[in-house]
Amino acid sequence: MRLLLAILLPVATFSFALGLTLPLMKLERLYFLEDTPSLLEIVEGLWLDGEPVLAAIILLFSIFFPAAKIVLTHVAALKGSSGRSLSVLSAIGKWSMLDVMLVALVLFAAKTSGLAAASALPGLWFYALATIATAAAATLCRRQ
Repeated sequence: MRLLLAILLPVATFSFALGLTLPLMKLERLYFLEDTPSLLEIVEGLWLDGEPVLAAIILLFSIFFPAAKIVLTHVAALKGSSGRSLSVLSAIGKWSMLDVMLVALVLFAAKTSGLAAASALPGLWFYALATIATAAAATLCRRQ
């Protein structure tokens, strides 16, 4: 079980970093306009476009909470099953799939609106892998 945890934690950390920086989706509009934003670019674009509340919500739920969960999972793996990090990890863990669902809803909205064609890119897959690997590692930490 420790070997699996030793594999899952670096995979989660590396995948999360790639999920933040690689393009999440490709949006094609009018056959010649194309956007491939990363999650960090989406937050920056919202902030610069005068949507600080929406940018802060996405920053909190899609970047800070998952990063905190990864860090707390590392701490729980190092300290063992006892400790405050497991209780905080449990509270943060409830929000872990919200960010993936948010991106899926954006893709769905773009596809069904008829104004743009959307497709998933590697950033989304790495982000989803980070979420799944972190959840599996957190479950293993709780069992120890």
